[in-house]
Amino acid sequence: MIDLKLLREDPDAFDRGWALRGLPAQAAGLLEQDVALRALKTRLQEAQNERNAASKQIGKAKASGDEAAAQAVIERVSALKAEIQQGEEEERQLAEALDLALASLPNIPAADVPDGADENDNVEIGRTGDPRNFAFDPKEHFDLGEDLGQMDFETAAAMSGSRFVALKGQLARLERAIAQFMLNLHTDEFGYEEVAPPFLVRDEAVFGTAQLPKFTEDLFRTENGYWLIPTAEVSLTNMVRQAILSEAELPLRMTAYTPCFRSEAGSAGRDTRGMIRLHQFSKVELVSITTPDQGEAELDRMTECAQTVLKRLELPFRTMKLCSGDMGFSARRTYDLEVWLPGQNAYREISSCSWCGDFQARRMKARFKPNEGKGNQFVHTLNGSGLAVGRTLVAILENYQQENGTIAVPDVLKPYMGGVEEIVARG
Repeated sequence: MIDLKLLREDPDAFDRGWALRGLPAQAAGLLEQDVALRALKTRLQEAQNERNAASKQIGKAKASGDEAAAQAVIERVSALKAEIQQGEEEERQLAEALDLALASLPNIPAADVPDGADENDNVEIGRTGDPRNFAFDPKEHFDLGEDLGQMDFETAAAMSGSRFVALKGQLARLERAIAQFMLNLHTDEFGYEEVAPPFLVRDEAVFGTAQLPKFTEDLFRTENGYWLIPTAEVSLTNMVRQAILSEAELPLRMTAYTPCFRSEAGSAGRDTRGMIRLHQFSKVELVSITTPDQGEAELDRMTECAQTVLKRLELPFRTMKLCSGDMGFSARRTYDLEVWLPGQNAYREISSCSWCGDFQARRMKARFKPNEGKGNQFVHTLNGSGLAVGRTLVAILENYQQENGTIAVPDVLKPYMGGVEEIVARG
């Protein structure tokens, strides 16, 4: 949510920020609504003061025996009451309209975010690991999985439709092993607290992390009004909704392994085969809650945590700084990690780490009490994939494939696989 006070102080800065996201100027319209709302509140307060004063005059008029004067004051009080009731309804409508307008606008990019329209304008800031030289033509993950007899899109489609998969046998175990490895790394080495959160949430939770009201079409909703989480960011970030934390509690670092549910609205024709873009997938999520002065450093730390997963798995990847036109709605700055997929001969996103500033905190009313000074401040929130488990499975299949169709198990995953060293076709 945009800080209305800052918008009043420097509307041009907000318009410049929204322009970087491809939006027309918004500040003038918002400030016009703000002025109208504040003027109405002033009129209502004046009317209430007049009503209170007039009510006191009724008794005085009656005590003096001036019934005509008393009746005139009674009529004025009645008129003021009706005026106030009508004004309060108008105030509610104006406030709702302004809140909706503010809630529908994205966060302002940080000053160092590259200007650009889409993913083609993202900036590569580093590469780690060299892609493997294959002595054969590497296959894509879905061909490998189906040849192993352990990746079944046909059966999943029969029960659920397109963009679903059923994993079997060693591939199912490998997916579980990946998640366990990630959770252990983030909790044991990086100090994140593991949380097992709800997968179904209410309106206010998805509003708090800014999926609502703008991205309804990207979500799944149950008939009784719950939303299926598109990422554990929703559940974890809302752990501090309406809370007032102490500065000593911060930073809070949480991680969760959950299924995620996305309608993939707008992705028709993209990644229609395989596990890259599913309606249901699993992910290990990282969320941090910090003070404002910790936010930017925490983004670097979170990104390094996600990078470490790829390094331990010995998967080549590159780090991208997202341009203004490709960042998520809530983000001020985002780093994407893109893993090398030899079957596609391309780098594909496997993690996205974002610093949101106080944008989500304002929507959730999540604050902290500083050690010094008066008043409470809004926290800063961050979220990142640590990593997308399904896409990590894809990357392992493609990078660790062998000419005979088997898949070598990465060394760090062997303890989680009961010592299995390679995945072979089902007998």
